[in-house]
Amino acid sequence: MTENTPRAPEGAVPPPPAETPAADASQTSAPAVDVDVRGQLQGLATEVHKAVVGQDAAVTSLVVALLCRGHVLLEGVPGVAKTLLVRSLAEALDVRMRRVQFTPDMMPGDITGSLVYDNNTSDLVFREGPVFTNLLLADEINRTPPKTQSALLEAMEERQVTVDGTGRPLPDPFLVIATQNPIEFDGTYTLPEAQLDRFLLKAVMPLPEREVEVDVLRRHAGGFDTTDLAAMGLGPVVDVPMLQRAQQDVAQIAAEDPVVQYIVDVCRATRRSPSLTLGVSPRGAISLLRTSRAWAYLSGRDFITPDDVKTMAPSTLSHRVRLTTEAELEGTQVESVLAATLASVPVPR
Repeated sequence: MTENTPRAPEGAVPPPPAETPAADASQTSAPAVDVDVRGQLQGLATEVHKAVVGQDAAVTSLVVALLCRGHVLLEGVPGVAKTLLVRSLAEALDVRMRRVQFTPDMMPGDITGSLVYDNNTSDLVFREGPVFTNLLLADEINRTPPKTQSALLEAMEERQVTVDGTGRPLPDPFLVIATQNPIEFDGTYTLPEAQLDRFLLKAVMPLPEREVEVDVLRRHAGGFDTTDLAAMGLGPVVDVPMLQRAQQDVAQIAAEDPVVQYIVDVCRATRRSPSLTLGVSPRGAISLLRTSRAWAYLSGRDFITPDDVKTMAPSTLSHRVRLTTEAELEGTQVESVLAATLASVPVPR
């Protein structure tokens, strides 16, 4: 794997070679992709890896989400570099980033902003909340009540917030990266399905392998300071206009009808699975099409293949389905159900 080849999200199959030829002439008729911009986006993950090691799948998931203008749910125990990852991505993009620690006493206005009285003008003025940024790290989002969790729904879907009947647009780009601790549930509030469905991807950040953890400690022994990313040589490699051009290119990646039908069949198969009480919604199918396009783009192609769908299905669909009670008691994992579902759907040739 070369330096600029993207790493598949956790549980996914490797990407097809970038030089895979188009299946027919119609696939080559897609609008030209800016190769220079794509090269810079492929190098974005490399830049982030200057500060974050051993979390290749999570880094790739964030890059895919940026290309799709989607949001990410990060799952991992404390201390696996979730905050450092987001800070490093903001540094490599040269955009604003804010971190919000969600707590049980947090109110919706603490996220969106509110009207405050201005003594100078004797009038109410709007004071922006932390949601007015480019990268919003919503740390431990499941620790705050549903009323406050729902304050993010409009921002995530409409890219605006409404306060006192007035809609206020958010900056572009805007990406919510919410974190959850997978092993601690005391005092937490389960995210509702409607909110989970708004997250484009779910990325798992596992504990590192021994060699990776040794590398982390060697860096810190050598003076690495997480508060000084510039000292690691990490700097902007992609600006906002370049990212916006890449987003336009991804939206133009060709999706042939057999592959579109394959995506629909995969999602419909989850609704028939005896191990699931909730299958993938049409929004989930659209999300899988979007992430498959981004993966094809990063892999150097201007059309998507069934392999792209298989690569992105686990991270795009795992948080959109629910196991039956019987399956949970038997210890069945969502990932294994999705793998069986993918294996059951005929692949177009």
